[in-house]
Amino acid sequence: MSSSTVKLSSAGATVAPAAVLPFVGRLAIAAIFVLSGVSKVADPAGNLAYIQSVGLPFPQLALAGAILVEIVGGALLVLGYRTRLVAAGLALFSIATALFFHADLGDQNQFIHFFKNIAMAGGLAQIVAFGAGGLSLDARR
Repeated sequence: MSSSTVKLSSAGATVAPAAVLPFVGRLAIAAIFVLSGVSKVADPAGNLAYIQSVGLPFPQLALAGAILVEIVGGALLVLGYRTRLVAAGLALFSIATALFFHADLGDQNQFIHFFKNIAMAGGLAQIVAFGAGGLSLDARR
């Protein structure tokens, strides 16, 4: 076994880190979306108030859309299904969230959240550019 492979079981199956790392990256970036979506389900009233506070129209629809995008998009990203399209959608969602909810850059907390969202969009752009990797449903199609 070369230094560029990882033994996965006593049966001798090996996987190169180049195949595992895209999955680990997708899992890590999807976690924030899934957890955020679940937190919105857990506190819809608080999230509706937050959406209303920034003046977005149709706050109930915005909340439902955000929950759908975050939970379903995060799950699809983990599975590696239609990964480039899902990553592009989540990147746009991250940028929109930064602009609508975290644009008060004079507030240190909002400043951090704004650039966290921009960084997430950058990571998702890498997924758009390079795809899901070998450990994905996309690779099986």
